[in-house]
Amino acid sequence: MLKLFKLLGNKRLFVILIALVMFIALMGFTLGPRATLSWPEKFLRDTVGFVQNIIYKPAGYVAGLFKDIGNMREIYEENQRLKIALAQYTREKAKYNFIEEHNKQLEEDLKFTRAQKERFNYTYHIAQVISVNADPVNKTLVIDLGERDGVKVGQSVISIKGMVGVISHVSNFTSTVKLITAMDAKDPNSNGIAATSMNNHKTFGIVESYDEATQTLLMTQIKQDDPIKRGDTIVSLGDTDKYPRGLIIGEVVNVQESKFGKTKTATIKPAAEFQDWKQLFVVFTPEAPK
Repeated sequence: MLKLFKLLGNKRLFVILIALVMFIALMGFTLGPRATLSWPEKFLRDTVGFVQNIIYKPAGYVAGLFKDIGNMREIYEENQRLKIALAQYTREKAKYNFIEEHNKQLEEDLKFTRAQKERFNYTYHIAQVISVNADPVNKTLVIDLGERDGVKVGQSVISIKGMVGVISHVSNFTSTVKLITAMDAKDPNSNGIAATSMNNHKTFGIVESYDEATQTLLMTQIKQDDPIKRGDTIVSLGDTDKYPRGLIIGEVVNVQESKFGKTKTATIKPAAEFQDWKQLFVVFTPEAPK
């Protein structure tokens, strides 16, 4: 019996030794530099990947579901805002159409001529800026539209944001634009711009000079009881051919009493940005009958 226990004990020790040797050999095999994985490693990784796929895929679906619910709420709120904007646009469009039809009827009743009816049908021609003259005394730029394109002296030039200046010289292929930042009330050749407010058409004044220090325009000859106020958008009134009606000039930043208290002056921040120009627009107005 004692011999049997010794034999079994030796076998058990032998098996443990064999297992230990195989474990060490396996570790050495797996830790060495290899281009491919061993089959135990492949089996283990595939098993872990399968389990992870079972666990994480439903979790991913749940997380995605909550995210989609949040996105749906944002989409719903944005849809509501768009509906409100559409309703406002529809109402304003109807109001505009009503006013336009009423205006046409009045024109017919008053027997407006064709020229009068088409007076404010402007067209815009895109122009590339070729060069800019930064001289404070002569603030101009050159565009690639000229006489062959129908450009004439006195036409207004605008950017997407607002008025830039007027055509001062024209050649066959290019034109020179005198900037409104060159306006000077003391210069007899500098014509002021008759202007009003988009917020209140009772406003009237003359934009006639530019202050280099504050980079603002000065609007003068405003009556004492004029409703002009800070934040108003100033546009051209269109009483001359040089500055057609409705061109945006800028925004009122300050209104103050004149020296003698009989009129007011307004400081206007130009709407156009007078730097880094690439494209501008020349405003074409209908030709007056000869």
